[in-house]
Amino acid sequence: MHISVDFWIDRTEHPDEVLADRSEISRLVRDAFRDDPNLVDLANYPDTLPGSTVAECIRSVSKQDTVDLYYHDGDLVSTADYARYEENLNLGGLTDTTVVRFGIVLRRADMRTWPTRDEVMRSRETADLDRFQENALFPADVVAILNESADGEWYFVQSHNYAAWAPRESIAIGDRDQIAEYRDAGDFLVVAGNAIATNFNPRVEALSELRLDMGVRLPLLQGDDLDLHVDGQNPASSYAVSLPVRGDGGELQFRTALIARNQDVSIGYMPFTRRNILHQAFKFLGERYGWGHAYNARDCSGLVMEVYKTFGIPLPRNTLQQQDSPIGDSVRFSPGASAETKLEALARADVGDLLYSPGHVMLYLGNVDGEPFVIHSLFGAGWIDTDGDFREGVLNGVAVTPLEKVYESADATYFDRLHSIKRIGRA
Repeated sequence: MHISVDFWIDRTEHPDEVLADRSEISRLVRDAFRDDPNLVDLANYPDTLPGSTVAECIRSVSKQDTVDLYYHDGDLVSTADYARYEENLNLGGLTDTTVVRFGIVLRRADMRTWPTRDEVMRSRETADLDRFQENALFPADVVAILNESADGEWYFVQSHNYAAWAPRESIAIGDRDQIAEYRDAGDFLVVAGNAIATNFNPRVEALSELRLDMGVRLPLLQGDDLDLHVDGQNPASSYAVSLPVRGDGGELQFRTALIARNQDVSIGYMPFTRRNILHQAFKFLGERYGWGHAYNARDCSGLVMEVYKTFGIPLPRNTLQQQDSPIGDSVRFSPGASAETKLEALARADVGDLLYSPGHVMLYLGNVDGEPFVIHSLFGAGWIDTDGDFREGVLNGVAVTPLEKVYESADATYFDRLHSIKRIGRA
C-alpha cells in the first residue's frame, strides 16, 4: 500500500490547496536568483569575463580526486591520466578577456568533471557511481559557453545551476537575443511525465522520438504559428512545440516538433499542490539510481529538483547547496538533537517538505501510525532483520521507505542523521 500514490493522497489534508500561486512563485524565483550564489541568472550574465575568472571556475570542478579512482578494467587513474585530462582543459588557450558565447542544448547531455567520457569508480562495490559524472543538461536548456577543450569536442558551460564540461555536439551556439526570446516565450508546455518523447519524424532525425525529461519547458506553437503539416503530419492531434536544432552550417535554428496528446505534459507550469507534488514524485518510483543524472535517470537531489521544476521552482543542483539555499524556510537540528525533537518537527512537516541528511535529500510523504515515510532515490541502504542483525543492501533506485528504519550506514539511520527540514513556497 505504501508504494501507491493514492494511498498517500487519501491521507493528505487539503491535497488540492494551492500552496503558492504564480505571482508568489514568481517572487520566489526572483529572490532565489538574487540571493542564492548557486543559481545563475543567465539573462543577466556578463558578455565578457576575465580569463582568470574562467580558469578559476574550471578549476573548481576539474580537479584531482582526493582518493584513488579506478577504471572499469581495474586500472588506477594515474598521474599520467590526470595530466592528459589537464591538457585537454585548454587553460593555456584562455586570454585576458573571455568573450562569453551562448547556446541551447539539443538533447540530454552529461555534464562532466573533465572533458572526457572515461568512467571511473572508487571501488567495485560502487561501480555504478561514475565519479567524473556531475550533472545533466536537457533539451532547450540555455548555457553560457566559457571555454572549449583542446580536442574541440567539449565546452565548459554554465547552466542556471551548475558549471561543468558538456559535449559540443549537444549544444548549438546562437545569438543571445534570439536565445532569450526563445527562453522567455509566453506560451509554453512543461513535461510532466518522468520522460516523454516527440513523435517519430522520418524527415528530421534530430527531432524524431527525442527524449524530454520531467520539467523541460518548450515554447508552444498554436494558431497562425502552425503550418497545415509538420514534416508530413497534421498537427491537430498533437502539441506543436519549438525545438532547437543545428543548421547545415552549424548555426542555431528552431523547428517545429510534435508531441502526441497522449503524452504526460502540462500547458504552463503545474499548479503547486500537495496532490501534484505526490504525483510527480511517484512518477519516478522504481527508476534506477543515476548518480549525477547518469543512466538517463537521477540521484536524490536530481529527483526533488525535477519535481519542483514542474511548478516553475528552480533549485540548486546538489544536496549541500539545496539545504543551505535561502529558498524556502528551514528547521535545522543541532548535532546533539534528540529523537523527540526531530519527531516533533516531523509531526509538523507537510507533504513535499525536503528532509536532509549528510549528502542526501528525501521528499516527505506523511506519517503512518506515527512513523514518518519518505520517497527518495538512493544507492546503498541497510536494515535490521527479524533476528536483530544488520543487513546491508543496494537499493539502487527510487523507493518509498520508513525514515526511522532504513540505515544510511551500519551505525545510523537516515532519521539519526537528519539535520534539516526545508519547506518551499508555503508559510
